[in-house]
Amino acid sequence: MMLMKISNHTNVALFGKKLLSAVTLAGAILLATAPRALADDDDCRRRTARADHNLHEAIEHHGYNSPQANRWRHELLEAREHCWRESHQWWDEHNNRWHHDHDWDDHDHDHE
Repeated sequence: MMLMKISNHTNVALFGKKLLSAVTLAGAILLATAPRALADDDDCRRRTARADHNLHEAIEHHGYNSPQANRWRHELLEAREHCWRESHQWWDEHNNRWHHDHDWDDHDHDHE
């Protein structure tokens, strides 16, 4: 009977140590990946905002169908696709928010 109590106590202590190790490892992984994820989000937001702004500027200064406007339309699409590939979200500069669906309109600037 005494041997069984010691054995159960040992198993509980061993389980506790394994659980503590697993939680510690999970916490370390979470802390290591969080700054990278935030940096990726910031990069996506910055790239998309830059392309969107430059598209508006190109339309204003060179015309809707100008080569400059077409270049920035392409850059905006590339920025959105990059964000989607990296984190399955994309930045909507007009509404100042993240979208978590692949629902952007490639022609959203056609109505300006």
